Amino acid sequence: MLRGHQRRTAEDSVAYLLPHLKPGSTVLDIGCGPGTITADLAERVAPGLVLAVDLFDNVLDMARAEVQRRDLSNVSFATADVHQLGFPDGMFDVVHAHQVLQHVADPVQALREMRRVCRPGGIVAARDADYAGFVWFPQLPALDLWRDLYRQAARANRGEPDAGRRMLSWALEAGFDHVTPTGSLWCYATAAARDWWGGMWADRILHSGVARELLALGLATTAQLEEISAAWRAWAAAPDGWLSIPHGEILCRA
Repeated sequence: MLRGHQRRTAEDSVAYLLPHLKPGSTVLDIGCGPGTITADLAERVAPGLVLAVDLFDNVLDMARAEVQRRDLSNVSFATADVHQLGFPDGMFDVVHAHQVLQHVADPVQALREMRRVCRPGGIVAARDADYAGFVWFPQLPALDLWRDLYRQAARANRGEPDAGRRMLSWALEAGFDHVTPTGSLWCYATAAARDWWGGMWADRILHSGVARELLALGLATTAQLEEISAAWRAWAAAPDGWLSIPHGEILCRA
């Protein structure tokens, strides 16, 4: 999963927020992962400070390495749970989460916490994919199985894989009065993009936490996971292969 996240940039993942970032702003980046987006944000708001948080120290180590590689001095790190952030009220100008709300047990509470630590008049921004809206070609039945299994596993883990379509609803339930909802796509149709995405999922469906969970829950067999892995490699090798991934985005005024 982190291998895939390392390709993400502010330009392809946070475009809806970028016009609102200003030099000197303080930013909380929640679920920072390997830190590529974090570092992009830090470059844009310098000399403003960015605090990058994640649940796991080993993930933060990857983000630290990315920040050190770019020689950035305006980023700090902490472990934190978005349901209870542990920071003072109104501490940040911008509170950002990319591909986080789909994984948490209570996305509405997460947004309430994000709002609490954002200064009055500041920005809470979030973007998440919508797995039910994935579109691919060629139509390979094993990829339909992949999506069905992934959605089952996500919900068994108290997540919401179709989060993109729920973003506005969650923001309103969290008490935001001023929400700008938008949507955008990732599109993987070049040979290089197919090789990356297809290869990533061909490995991930066999060797990651998703694979272990599917097997432990009895949702899939090893043979089915091997069939899905082969299908992702076949899709990646198809010269007309196409994948589009829809996202829901919210820009909220605290």
